[in-house]
Amino acid sequence: MKNKQVLLAARPTGAVEESHFRIVESEIPKAGEGEFVVRAHYLSLDPYMRGRMDEAKSYAANAELGAVMVGTVVGEVIESHHEKFKAGDFVETRTGWQEYGVSNGSGVRKLDTTLVPLSAYLGAVGMPGVTAWIGLNEHGKPKAGETVVVSAASGAVGSAVGQLAKLQGCRAVGIAGGRAKCDYVVNELGFDACIDYKAGNLDAALAASCPKGIDVYFDNVGGAILNSVLNHMNAFSRIALCGLISGYNDPDALTVRNFRSFLVNRIQLRGFICSDHMDLWRPAMKELGEMVHTGKLKYRESIAIGLDNAPAAFIGLLNGKNFGKQLVKLI
Repeated sequence: MKNKQVLLAARPTGAVEESHFRIVESEIPKAGEGEFVVRAHYLSLDPYMRGRMDEAKSYAANAELGAVMVGTVVGEVIESHHEKFKAGDFVETRTGWQEYGVSNGSGVRKLDTTLVPLSAYLGAVGMPGVTAWIGLNEHGKPKAGETVVVSAASGAVGSAVGQLAKLQGCRAVGIAGGRAKCDYVVNELGFDACIDYKAGNLDAALAASCPKGIDVYFDNVGGAILNSVLNHMNAFSRIALCGLISGYNDPDALTVRNFRSFLVNRIQLRGFICSDHMDLWRPAMKELGEMVHTGKLKYRESIAIGLDNAPAAFIGLLNGKNFGKQLVKLI
C-alpha cells in the first residue's frame, strides 16, 4: 500500500488549472514518539486555499512549492505513540491533500461521530459553520426583525449564516448562482428569499427582496455583488467581510464603486478570520453540533470520489460548480 498525495507544482497567476498540481505516491508514514498516523476519510476543499497557492503575504503561511497542498481532513487514527490519541479515534487534523498523515496532536480535535456524521465536522460543525457563527454573531450582530443578506448563500458558510439569522428572528435573503441553488436556499433551508445573480437586474432584485433595506450583509465574494448591496444598506448597518472569491483570479474585480455609502450610512465594515477567535470555537461548535443533531441546521455536500479528483473539484469550487460543502471522499 502507498500514500497518495497532491503536491503544489506551480503557483497560478490567474485561474487555477490542474497542471498546478502533481499527484504522487509515497510510503505510508510511521508514527514517531509523541505522534500518530491518521488515515483520512474526507478532505475539505475551501476557497481560502486559492490564497495559499500564491506568494503574496497573507494572514497564514503559504503552501510551499513541491509540498503537500494544505488542507484539513477528518479520519481515523491507525497507529499512535501519543498519550492522548489511540488507534480507532476519529479526529480532525490539518495533514493536507493526502490519504495518510502524521500529527503530533497540535491543533487536532477528537470527534464524536455518534451524534454528528463524520463529514459534517468539515462543514456545518467545522470551520465553515464556525465562520458563519462568528461572523454573524460577533460582527453582524443581528437583531430580531432586521434584514440579513448573505452572498454564496448555498455554500457551506452562506447556508449556515441564513439559517442562523432566521433562528434569531431576522429576514434572511440569499444571493446565489442559478435557479436550482436559489430554490434550495428558500425551499430547503428556509430563507425568506434568494436572488439569482446570474439572472441580471441584481439591483432591482435586491430592492424587491429587501423592501426595508439591508441591516447586515455577510460577504463571501466582494466585487460587483458588494457594489450592488451597498446601494441598499441602511444607516448604521454592518458588513461582515468573510471572503473575496470574485477577486481571487482577478484583483481588479474587487474595486468598490460606491464607497460613499460607507460614510452616508455610517456602515461598519469588519474583515475577520475565524482563527482570530479561537476562544469562540468551543461554544460555536457545541451549538452547531446540537442544531445539526436536532435538524435545526441543515446542510448539503458535494462529494468528489478519490484524491485524483481533488484538483478538478477544487477548480469547480472556485467557479461555483459545487452545491453546498465541497468534500473529497478518500475511503
